[in-house]
Amino acid sequence: MAAAPVKVYGPPLSTAVSRVLACLIEKDVQYQLLPINLSKGEHKSPDYLKIQPFGQVPAFQDESITLFESRAICRYVCEKYANKGNSGLYSTNPLVKASIEQWLEAEGQSYNPPSSVLVFQLAFAPMMKIKQDERLIKQNEEKLGKVLDVYDKRLESSRFLAGDEFTLADLSHLPNTHYLVTAGGRREMFTSRKNVGRWWDEISMRDSWKKVSEMQKKR
Repeated sequence: MAAAPVKVYGPPLSTAVSRVLACLIEKDVQYQLLPINLSKGEHKSPDYLKIQPFGQVPAFQDESITLFESRAICRYVCEKYANKGNSGLYSTNPLVKASIEQWLEAEGQSYNPPSSVLVFQLAFAPMMKIKQDERLIKQNEEKLGKVLDVYDKRLESSRFLAGDEFTLADLSHLPNTHYLVTAGGRREMFTSRKNVGRWWDEISMRDSWKKVSEMQKKR
């Protein structure tokens, strides 16, 4: 009997939801996407809050297990379905895993804060008819630029962030970078740094991400 598909709650347009979807596709894990209408406040309903107490997306269910926080969900998927799909996404080798973890931390702690502000200001604010804050944009472009300089140095000697294989560390950068390069009009921030540009071109062309991008277009 085939295992029931895991459930992902939330719209593909959400950066956190799209991170989980890309991971599930890489791991070849069957999933069911359950839309949550944020504009109608469905993420604050009592039933939803039982599985996501902070009332954010995504929420995730695997039979009786419920999880929230996209990076934790991705780690769980990689651990539980270690032998499915892309088995190198989250290595079992302690040294390689430590390298993946340090770049996942870099993404969460250093890359995500400025890039999330920019994604909201450059991509989502215009969609939502919210006035952009030029000061915030400038501040966070400077912060992100410094992070990208560190990445460029790292990618000078390494094909991907954690080594020579595409891993969860690279995948985790896809959602925010995608918005910055496309709707945000900031492609130049990445291509002006030779190694970052090469890396971005390679990771954004993966089949898993192309599928997620298509889902975002159908919103």
